[in-house]
Amino acid sequence: MLSEAIILAGGFGTRLQSVVSDVPKPMAPVNQLPFLDYMFRYLKHYDIKSVVLSVGYLADKIKERYQASYNGLTIKYAVEDTPLGTGGGIRLAMEKCETNQVLVLNGDSFFDVNIQYLHTLHNANRADCTLALRRVEDAARYGTIKINQAGRIYQFREKDGKAEAGIINGGVYVLNKQLYLSQTVPNQSFSIEKDFFVAKINELKIVGLELNTYFIDIGIPEDFKKAQDDFKGFTY
Repeated sequence: MLSEAIILAGGFGTRLQSVVSDVPKPMAPVNQLPFLDYMFRYLKHYDIKSVVLSVGYLADKIKERYQASYNGLTIKYAVEDTPLGTGGGIRLAMEKCETNQVLVLNGDSFFDVNIQYLHTLHNANRADCTLALRRVEDAARYGTIKINQAGRIYQFREKDGKAEAGIINGGVYVLNKQLYLSQTVPNQSFSIEKDFFVAKINELKIVGLELNTYFIDIGIPEDFKKAQDDFKGFTY
């Protein structure tokens, strides 16, 4: 069973600055509660015990609220002195994890994934990385992914701005700590998407699980506004 998670919470939230400018994006208020509050409720439901927050921009705002524990979860912080990108931020946080299999989530999106099922699939496939995937009708904002019948990812395509349906990376992963630390360089800025998944697609077994459960990315004002209504029915 997975017991540890990393949440990437260090982004600047550039596209959301027009509506939220005084807190980091994962702290953006959704119905008067920081978005991270919902993330923690979700993780607790699936028996996650410890969370490492990868933080940078306005990190003190996050630390002030959650401190060393919150809602029964142990909270740790991996603080970036300089921006490390998604890959570097995960690596810094991974060094604070105690187990070898770790859940990783984006702090500005919510994908209603059964975490323990994703972990079971990861082990059953003997995967190096397992990604939760979502088919969307308009993939213009995202890169898209191709998977074969066995669920192995064989192609990552960069976003091209075309308003058409596609399978996207939902920002929820199971990673193997020892492998990730051995395959990456410390204190270096890099993208997990381009510099790890894409760069190592032929040497690692990267598996995808396609789901059609609820997904939202609050990184743009329109979806941030939509979340205000959607999360009134948040069930975790």
